[in-house]
Amino acid sequence: MAAPRLRRTAFLLCGDWHTAEDLAQTTLTRVFASWRRIRDADAVYAYAMRTLLNSYLAESRKKRLSELLTSRLPERPVDPPSPELRMAVLAALDTLPPKARAVVILRYWADQSVDQTAALLGCTPGNVKSQSARALDKLRVLLDDAAMEPRPDDAATGEPSKTRRVGHGRNVTSRSA
Repeated sequence: MAAPRLRRTAFLLCGDWHTAEDLAQTTLTRVFASWRRIRDADAVYAYAMRTLLNSYLAESRKKRLSELLTSRLPERPVDPPSPELRMAVLAALDTLPPKARAVVILRYWADQSVDQTAALLGCTPGNVKSQSARALDKLRVLLDDAAMEPRPDDAATGEPSKTRRVGHGRNVTSRSA
């Protein structure tokens, strides 16, 4: 039952379902090969997550000149609430360095604590905090345009206004002059 969860986490790390499936398969293969060394049954998922991260980071160091990534995702049976925002988030995640992306995915998607993320990535909690802060700042800047939306009540006046999110989650509305 861990395979779908590993695959989803791998997708968020790499942004491509095919690569995510490869990463998840590599992870499961390595966990199976190391099964005798895993002493604590409760640590199997943590071991698998660490193996997934190591595989992702190793793959990100290699250059893949033969593969071409596209902006289209495979068709899904359920429509996401906002496909434009989802694509904007994935595109913004693509701009992050691999380790920063891993920190964001582990902290905010996999709901890992700072200490758990640090243990998985093999770094200090302070490094996780600073990587997280820098990555979130970069994502906020990149997603600022995606969050800007015209207000419907201003459509009648012909005076466009845009709402955007600024520091500490505050919304600011501005009208063009």
